[in-house]
Amino acid sequence: MKPIAISRLTICGIDELPTHRSHGVTHVLSVLDPEREDPTIFANFDPHERTILRFHDVIEDKEGRPAPTKADVEAILAYGETLIGSRADRRDGHLLVHCHMGVSRSTAAMITLMAQCEPDRDEDSIFTTIREMRPIAWPNSVMIAFADELLGREGRLTAALHRHYAIQLERDAMFERWMTELERQREVGFGKGLQKT
Repeated sequence: MKPIAISRLTICGIDELPTHRSHGVTHVLSVLDPEREDPTIFANFDPHERTILRFHDVIEDKEGRPAPTKADVEAILAYGETLIGSRADRRDGHLLVHCHMGVSRSTAAMITLMAQCEPDRDEDSIFTTIREMRPIAWPNSVMIAFADELLGREGRLTAALHRHYAIQLERDAMFERWMTELERQREVGFGKGLQKT
């Protein structure tokens, strides 16, 4: 992420936050459920800048749990703009993006930031980096679709996401069971549709 002078990127879940207290985190993007209490662990981190966004991790509206909206992804992009705008004021940095488990919202947010800050970067290479960074990544498809539209990627980001799903399903059967239990069969279908029979 050289365009924003952030040399280290981390994705994690809430339970993993204590392990990053002494890792020189300079910037945090927290993506939390609207009703969840704010984690207190950040009081034990080194001084850092933190932004909190709140929305649910679903792909279809459910009673009391609406799916992420375009405005939610616009907020992620606004955060990215602040990072880009402040790059002249720093030489380096460590960005930590987290959600509840570090699987879906946080990985989608990191992909969005990478695609924003590196507009000429190939979409598949972004997903390769995400898998290296977070092997359990299963980005929220609704968020990626909005990012694709807002960044003018013309469907390429969504197509790369579907290929990512296929790779993850091939790597570990756990993903199909897990996402089916979470009522995200549509995303499983995107990946399975690309797998060789």
